[in-house]
Amino acid sequence: MHEQAFRDEDVAESDLVTRRGTFRAVAFRADGHEHMALVHGKTRMREHVLVRVHSECMTGDIFGAMRCECGDQLDAALDNIVREGNGVLVYLRGHEGRGIGLVEKVRTHVLQDERGLDTLDSATALGLPVDVRDYTAAARVLRHLRVRSVRLMSNNPDKIKALEHHGIRVTARVPLLAPPNPHNIGYLAAKRDRLGHDLPQLDGAAEAGAPGRLSS
Repeated sequence: MHEQAFRDEDVAESDLVTRRGTFRAVAFRADGHEHMALVHGKTRMREHVLVRVHSECMTGDIFGAMRCECGDQLDAALDNIVREGNGVLVYLRGHEGRGIGLVEKVRTHVLQDERGLDTLDSATALGLPVDVRDYTAAARVLRHLRVRSVRLMSNNPDKIKALEHHGIRVTARVPLLAPPNPHNIGYLAAKRDRLGHDLPQLDGAAEAGAPGRLSS
């Protein structure tokens, strides 16, 4: 018997026509937030499904902020899924600023701009944690979608560990590398050097200019 991941009243589905094509939009309530999964093609009971678990970033995803690579990663992930012919993008809300929220994230920007602190130190200087994101909701929705195993689009090894901890089998990590720009080189370098993200596109790049920025 298939384990029911959500109550019926906490899930709604419909087709969503986008400029990239038609997705199945799965909205779901979990952990006090409303999240969204976009499903393209046939993924039910499939192995090695191409998946992106994307943390909400209003400044990058909606407004195209240059101080992070979030919007570029979101666009690239959707393009990759469509190119593949099937896949899932799980968009997790409540992850703004790696879980500290939008107001606190903007406060860290002030410290980055005025004091030159990087993405980690600007958070801890305010007494905030570096990363409190939880991926339980992502694991639940992947079980709801009956995905057997995933190829995860991510540069963050910790995200793989988190999903596997919640019972999702990750068969491969697919890099999702956005070209650096002068506004986010410091941010990317901090993620690589202090958080262990795999960012080979920084090799040989001039790591000068703006310090690391806090985003998701």
